[in-house]
Amino acid sequence: MVDVESLRETFHKDEVLSISRRYFISNGFDGTLTSIGVAMGSYLSGVPDGTTVVGVGVGAAIGLGTSGIWSVWEIERAEKRADLQDIERAMLRDLSDTQLEQDLLEARIVHALMSGLGPLLGILLPLSAYLLEGTVLTMFEATAVAVAVGVGVLFAFGAYMGKMASLNWYVAGVRMGLAGLVVAVLNVLLPG
Repeated sequence: MVDVESLRETFHKDEVLSISRRYFISNGFDGTLTSIGVAMGSYLSGVPDGTTVVGVGVGAAIGLGTSGIWSVWEIERAEKRADLQDIERAMLRDLSDTQLEQDLLEARIVHALMSGLGPLLGILLPLSAYLLEGTVLTMFEATAVAVAVGVGVLFAFGAYMGKMASLNWYVAGVRMGLAGLVVAVLNVLLPG
């Protein structure tokens, strides 16, 4: 049986945290770039209101979140099963229904959840600016705020990874944030 407390303990194991962090940031990066593309594409296409942009963003978040969970669930199922089989061969015994099998299942759950959470946050945080469209912000201003928040999220991902790796955190942050600006500029320059 898997409970929330055991998943929390599993999350804090170094080997699980390392992989989950990669899935979260990689898929969060994809989600954030998607949100910037949705924001720019919506504005440049003449979408008349922020609620439409949020609706499109929620659809993208559901798609990327489901993709993150499902793909990692299947990837980790295969990887963890292969790991278990290697250990079983070395030990010359079946390890079904053991603590090791339970630990591998819990790691798989944590990885899949973190993989799905990354794009949800990466899309919904920037596009939340459109909830203020029509009352506080114009469509142009909401788009500018969405892009700025997206670049900020990317910067935070990069700064975190840079600090973790003992690199210059703000240079790492700028490098990641730059991807958001590139997506925004490409949307302006390319026909579509």
